Amino acid sequence: MTLEYHLAELLQRVSTPDREAVLKRALEEYEKYLMRLDEYLLLSGGDKKLFEQYMANPTSFTLAPANDAAARREIKVTRFREEKELKQKLEYFSQNEARLQSDDYDTRSLYLAELQLYTHQTFQALDLLIQELSIVSAMRNAPPRPPPSDDPRQRSNIGGLNYSDRLDPSMSQLLRGGRGGPILNSKGKPMQPFTLLGRRAEMQQGVFRPGHNLPTMTIEEYLDEEHRRGNVIEGGGEKSGIKPQVDEDDHNIADQETMKARNWDEYTEANPKGAGNTLNRG
Repeated sequence: MTLEYHLAELLQRVSTPDREAVLKRALEEYEKYLMRLDEYLLLSGGDKKLFEQYMANPTSFTLAPANDAAARREIKVTRFREEKELKQKLEYFSQNEARLQSDDYDTRSLYLAELQLYTHQTFQALDLLIQELSIVSAMRNAPPRPPPSDDPRQRSNIGGLNYSDRLDPSMSQLLRGGRGGPILNSKGKPMQPFTLLGRRAEMQQGVFRPGHNLPTMTIEEYLDEEHRRGNVIEGGGEKSGIKPQVDEDDHNIADQETMKARNWDEYTEANPKGAGNTLNRG
């Protein structure tokens, strides 16, 4: 009886390029699961109303109005408590295995509690899947974005409303991840993907920050770091042609220079200039 529920739960975790098809398949499996419970009269009064609400308009089903944050929070807290109670009830029956083997009523209560928990999680999954499906559909039907310009300040729109002399993005642009436009529409439905960030303290620190990025190191530290990375080329120039003076008092260095000069003289005598040119001897 719970086969469709487990199949839909697995489909939610599948990562494929065609996410929209996977979401629709998961919704179909959840719907089959609820229809089976309805046929056996296993849905409670509240679940029955939610199922009728879903069947009336599957594309706009929601557990709470999206534009009422207070009501949505209250319903979320209530459903969390209900789920916690169902899990505690299921855990209680699972720990008394000896009692379940001798009492058919307790065994039936265990199965019913399990179905109630699955049904409770099914409606939560339907709410989330429908929201995700609306976002995926909106992204698929959205017009293609124009290619990004080389200048983030959009100098082609000089004097317009979107022009800015700032080289670094503002705090609001950083929080939006570079995307523009509203996140929610007038009905409270998301119009683009977004991420909830817990950076309240960081935002408070950035309220009175300067309008430009401050340096993070001194010039000396920067040059030392470039030297460490090997990005500074040393040598060459006029100094490369200046031969170092040999210390005549150091006999070892003087002997090395003398042997080097003798070897070079012997090489030039054994290989006169033009000796290797066999094609142009007159």
